[in-house]
Amino acid sequence: MFFLGTLVRQEELRPLRRHPWWVVLGVLTQVLVMPGAAWIMTKVFPLEPDIANGVILVGCVPGAMASNVLTNTAKGSVAYSVSLTSVATLLSPLTVPLVLWVVASATTEKSLVDSSVRLCVLVVLPTVVGFLICRKWSWFRRRADAWGSGIASVALLGIIVIVVAGDRENLVNVGLLLAVVLLLINVIGYLAGWFVGGMAKLPQACRRALTLEVGMQNAGLGTALAVSLYGPDSLATIPTAAYTFGCMLTGTILAVGWQRRGEGLEANASPVTSET
Repeated sequence: MFFLGTLVRQEELRPLRRHPWWVVLGVLTQVLVMPGAAWIMTKVFPLEPDIANGVILVGCVPGAMASNVLTNTAKGSVAYSVSLTSVATLLSPLTVPLVLWVVASATTEKSLVDSSVRLCVLVVLPTVVGFLICRKWSWFRRRADAWGSGIASVALLGIIVIVVAGDRENLVNVGLLLAVVLLLINVIGYLAGWFVGGMAKLPQACRRALTLEVGMQNAGLGTALAVSLYGPDSLATIPTAAYTFGCMLTGTILAVGWQRRGEGLEANASPVTSET
């Protein structure tokens, strides 16, 4: 999260000032739709309690910063995508524990305060520190531009590899049903983002950004939270680890499809993107 914070640039946050309600709309869509979809899946499909906890965590975590990269591939508004991710990440100490309490109060013994503190330490603090250091020292920013994304990716993959390796036998046993559940959550997120963007009459580029942002959760963070909340041996780590790869695959397919269609170029000239 520290190195992801170093990649955020101040000019990419301008939509917060020019179109704040667009950002509020996007964050609300994610906070309401994804936990709701995850909760419904745990009620519709027969999942073990620990697996269900992990599925709900998938829906509760903020959007993934990988969506910013795929938004660029999809010819969407990168500035809008970065704003959505940043706000959702900074609000996660409030939103994640609250949503967990609402949709899964019976499945977690951790208090709201305890979860909020964990998220502040794991997410907000390192992200903000990375952002501020890059603003203060240009030499560090140049190095972060070159190495930050790679280091963050390696760290994320390291967490997932360790978790999946420890639970590989359990992952094989629940793989098919879990894959269906996670795919449905993912698709519901994409459809919700696309539908809400259309209803709000957002520019095409912003609509694409919102679609990817809602559907692509920060499941790497979810894996770390699952370990922190339920323990490293809990099956709750399996859905979050699996969703990381799944949403990257579907998000890449969606972004490349939009890129090849060649639409939305005129939307990229909107005030949200032209400032960056």
